[in-house]
Amino acid sequence: MAGDPFHMFDTTAVHAGRDDLAALGVHALPIDLSSTNPLPDIECGGASYESMATGGHPEPGGGAVYARLWNPTVARFESALAELEHADEAVAFSSGMAALTATILAAKADRGGNHVVAVRPLYGGTDHLLASGLLGVDTTYCGPAEVATVIRPDTCLVVMETPANPTLELVDIAAVVDSAGEVPVVVDNTFATPVLQNPLLLGATLVLHSATKYLGGHGDVVGGVVATNAHWASALRRVRAVTGGLLHPLAAYLLHRGLTTLPIRVRAQQTTAQKLAAWCESHPGVRDVYYPGAGDSDPAGLIGRQMRGPGAMIALRLAGGYQHAERVTNRVRLFTHAVSLGGVDSLIQHPAALTHRPVPLEARPDGGIVRLSVGLEDVDDLHADLSQALDSFPGPG
Repeated sequence: MAGDPFHMFDTTAVHAGRDDLAALGVHALPIDLSSTNPLPDIECGGASYESMATGGHPEPGGGAVYARLWNPTVARFESALAELEHADEAVAFSSGMAALTATILAAKADRGGNHVVAVRPLYGGTDHLLASGLLGVDTTYCGPAEVATVIRPDTCLVVMETPANPTLELVDIAAVVDSAGEVPVVVDNTFATPVLQNPLLLGATLVLHSATKYLGGHGDVVGGVVATNAHWASALRRVRAVTGGLLHPLAAYLLHRGLTTLPIRVRAQQTTAQKLAAWCESHPGVRDVYYPGAGDSDPAGLIGRQMRGPGAMIALRLAGGYQHAERVTNRVRLFTHAVSLGGVDSLIQHPAALTHRPVPLEARPDGGIVRLSVGLEDVDDLHADLSQALDSFPGPG
């Protein structure tokens, strides 16, 4: 397992992936933007190329050869994220969807099947990709309790997300892993981040992040990453090499830098979200508050057992339905009406009309639901902004 067992999480977040900097004579993370690299000779260069093109690492003395295959700046970020997720290795991609696509293709090749079990609810892009047929998979959608009954001999992967997008349902990772048997389980850990949850320690085979969100944390970079064991990392790198999905080194630099403040950001955002969620529970314009740990949202007691905290995402079902949701998203001034999440500034969006629009009606979120990504602003200012927006609706609430 990667990482120093004597280092606490916050220390690891600051120092992980920087072991070679002193030897390079630098303190800040360097950025290697080379698209191609000089070769020492034909044989060494060729051996290194073959190793990377088939899922391995650069050969000693062979060089990095070509940026589609490997990049040192990306590799440092991968090493850091692997430590935070208690993984052997991590593989970074140009986006979260590229990471998911590679995971599905690698699972098909490794397991020799084309059936995927998808535990709903899921991020709309994930749901849509699995249903599209573009990757040649046959997808069965189900709830967590149904996983064991829908597994088939040709099932190559179980896909799940917890807390789930957009309504924050909590799913027992260990229970799903047990139900999946020998079938690998990939957990989308974007909402929880490794600060609050480590799916690999609960039996999952792969953990996926849309690194665009909390890992980067500033709304200025797009990327994805999967942390896993050495076998699956090799399979993912092979897919990445042939499909060209490598994360750009400048994005890797920004993501690696973002990891250093990840624990501080997530905990501060979580504290504010807890206060906002509690306030929203008593507001007449809010019919339901979806927030891990609030009300009856955690009947299995996963907060404290699976997650180290409820996180900083909140979903609200508004009393006035779609019209109320539309008015609130138009009336906020401090919250930004935008998709994505996990940045230092607070966002609000309408999942049914945006991120989950391609999802079939039976699985699409209610039209009265808005999703909040709570940032680092003062809680009183966020409270005041949300209050004036909720109170502006002339109908119910």
